[in-house]
Amino acid sequence: MKALGAATDVRRLGGEVAAARALVTRGEDWIDAARAAHESKGRLVSLWGAERPGGQPAVLAAYALEEGLCVVELALRREAPSYPDVSGLFPAAGRMQRAVRDLHGIDAEGARDKRPWLRHEPDYPFVRVEGDGVHEIPVGPIHAGIIEPGHFRFSIVGEKVLRLEQRLGYTHKGIDKRFEDFTVAEGHRLAGRVSGDSTVAYAWAYAQAAEAAAGIEPPARARWLRALLLERERIANHLGDLGALGNDGGFAFALSQFMRLKEDWLRANGEAFGHRFAMDAIVPGGVAVDPDPAKLAAMARHAHEIEIEVRGLRDIFDEHSGLQDRFITAGRVTPELAARLGLVGLGGRSSGQAFDLRVDHPVDPYRTLKVKKVVYIAGDVAARVHARFDELFESVRLVQAIVAGMSAGEVRVPLPTPAPEAFGVGWVEGWRGEVLVALEAGRDGRIARCHAHDPSWHNWPVLEHAVIGNIVPDFPLINKSFNLSYSGADT
Repeated sequence: MKALGAATDVRRLGGEVAAARALVTRGEDWIDAARAAHESKGRLVSLWGAERPGGQPAVLAAYALEEGLCVVELALRREAPSYPDVSGLFPAAGRMQRAVRDLHGIDAEGARDKRPWLRHEPDYPFVRVEGDGVHEIPVGPIHAGIIEPGHFRFSIVGEKVLRLEQRLGYTHKGIDKRFEDFTVAEGHRLAGRVSGDSTVAYAWAYAQAAEAAAGIEPPARARWLRALLLERERIANHLGDLGALGNDGGFAFALSQFMRLKEDWLRANGEAFGHRFAMDAIVPGGVAVDPDPAKLAAMARHAHEIEIEVRGLRDIFDEHSGLQDRFITAGRVTPELAARLGLVGLGGRSSGQAFDLRVDHPVDPYRTLKVKKVVYIAGDVAARVHARFDELFESVRLVQAIVAGMSAGEVRVPLPTPAPEAFGVGWVEGWRGEVLVALEAGRDGRIARCHAHDPSWHNWPVLEHAVIGNIVPDFPLINKSFNLSYSGADT
């Protein structure tokens, strides 16, 4: 792509996603590509390591550019492999580079932070804050609720937070390696379980990658059903989060009402798609389920009913002085800080980062549906609450438009066996942010390597900044306003 002029051997990739792959052999080209992406206001989507045939290590980075997605791959020497650090250009790369070092033994030259990320040691060197009256509150990694493990080390004076440092990676699952036990046709099942609340987004991204590698396109009706599933997933998560945010703000009534609506929504999923979260509904080549017209019409009616109830609840939120007092100015991330740290997804759009793949790089049927992008600049809990309401209403409109505009036809085509070393990428705007899957085929239709990336990698570090200057009791509220995935970052 034009912005990566320093990179050599740029190959266009087929499939739904406008993408290219640039193969480089020198560290200078790797860092030049990162600089070119940064200077053209591109974004780092993911960075990961791999092992090429014959045991040669490699490091890869995916950049979001104006023209689409570009994956840059740098082949490394076998002995003491290393590559230039890019965290100075893209701070979100820091933790990804630490994970690459732990998993593959590949060093990022010049990186300031080389502490282990996944290799947990008993004496992890947390950054200490010194001064009169400063003390630490360690929270986790085991929590009182049913959330996954994560350690949070607060440095505070009184109740004011001076610094927060996170330690994640307690449930690293080895998913990238586990993919190698599957065929390309089977891998969607594992992809859909990377982060259970985003199963549709991951399965669609995986299907895009597999279809690109195999050189096929899904039928038109399948694309519309995929979008229907994705918007239903978005609505379900926004309903749950709005209830939890109300509860964390001291308004338990919100939790009971929103969870009632979410439960009805998930039950409707189960009736129409055979699973409450629509797991395994999206497959390479199309979709595995095709609800009949009566069920589709019921979805449109139900969406309208949900909208009426949620609009009433939003009025209550907006008029509840206690909630607004908790929400406004809490956990603020300025647009400048969000841009510098690479905040993405709903959290990013609440801080002026107007990126939404459904608008910026739409695939069918989003080209037809013309999604309204929701953007706020205040960057506080209140902005993230407003964004959830607005995105929920837009998803309701999309569900109704999809049901009305979907044509009849096939919903699945056979997936040919991809050629060895065939490469494909998938890139989907999930409810939390952009999900990436990069897939390379091996022999006999098996997966040679596959990398699945969650937007939480970018947003967890920003949470550390969002809580600075707030009081400790507001941390659960601020944390929930992002609602990041432990599982997605512990792949």
